[in-house]
Amino acid sequence: MKTSEFDFELPESLIAQHPLDDRTTSRLLVVHKNTGELEHKHFYDIVNYFKKGDVLVRNNTRVIPARLFGTKEETGAHVELLLLKQEGDLWECLVGNARVVKLGTVISFNEGELKAECIGIGDKGIRKMRMIYDGIFMEILENLGQVPLPPYITEKLDDAERYQTVYAKIKGSAAAPTAGLHFTDEIFDQLREKGVIITDVTLHVGLGTFRPMDTETIEDHIMHSELYWMSQETADLCNLAKQEGRRIISVGTTSTRTLEAIYKTYGTFKECHGETDIFIFPGYKWEAVDCIITNFHLPKSTLIMMISSFASKDLIFKAYKEAIDKEYRFFSFGDCMMITNE
Repeated sequence: MKTSEFDFELPESLIAQHPLDDRTTSRLLVVHKNTGELEHKHFYDIVNYFKKGDVLVRNNTRVIPARLFGTKEETGAHVELLLLKQEGDLWECLVGNARVVKLGTVISFNEGELKAECIGIGDKGIRKMRMIYDGIFMEILENLGQVPLPPYITEKLDDAERYQTVYAKIKGSAAAPTAGLHFTDEIFDQLREKGVIITDVTLHVGLGTFRPMDTETIEDHIMHSELYWMSQETADLCNLAKQEGRRIISVGTTSTRTLEAIYKTYGTFKECHGETDIFIFPGYKWEAVDCIITNFHLPKSTLIMMISSFASKDLIFKAYKEAIDKEYRFFSFGDCMMITNE
């Protein structure tokens, strides 16, 4: 299958540059995957598409100020790091100006308040860095780092909390699970009043989610692995829903990948943590998730391939064409889609 089959033309004016003042007033395109019907609503209408006993699974990861700007100690060359994955004081990083960062290279930040030594070389700009510092790393990072907004967002974000979900809790992501940006505590209260069960998983968003595809065929693309966690409580809630024939509804592609990866690995949901590089595209056999709430994704991305697998490519591209014609807002700060089986 060719990557180009998932391309589409998007007017630049439809790329949302900032979040709406009220998270719930974004538009909502409801896609009924069994009938092909499309409905145009607003996000505050989403409660109407849930029923008692549904289990809503969110990704409670929190974006860290993962972008660091420093200088190479030997030469003073400017180097940018994007922190991706942590193992204690070791971080897998995507490095700008990576050609100057070799084994043993030391990058200094804020006159040595933080240093990063290269101890491993990966492909496509990936480096393993050992962090050298005094004190508490996350506190230092809060002072020195910047929230890494996607490159297609060119306007300044006045309030960094608007690139966090209201339920963001576990620090570690290089990007937000953006489908969750539409939810408010009031919406969750309405869902609970309706009998919807709300629970969390954690997947720290990294290159596996947002790295562009550069292969001609889908099957040649290699996904970057991302860290995930599932609690016993969430596993029990999801397993009971499966047993009783109730729906599991995922908020975003990262929650979706976590649920599917765990179910594929164990044949059930269970308390676990690990790494997943699951790549979902048309032809995939879905086992864990019944409905998906998601944003509008980039052309030729792994994410539009995933939702094309969940519904059908023809239906998803029909929905995207209609969204473009009706001038929906796209990408991280854009509007929302719910793909439902009812």
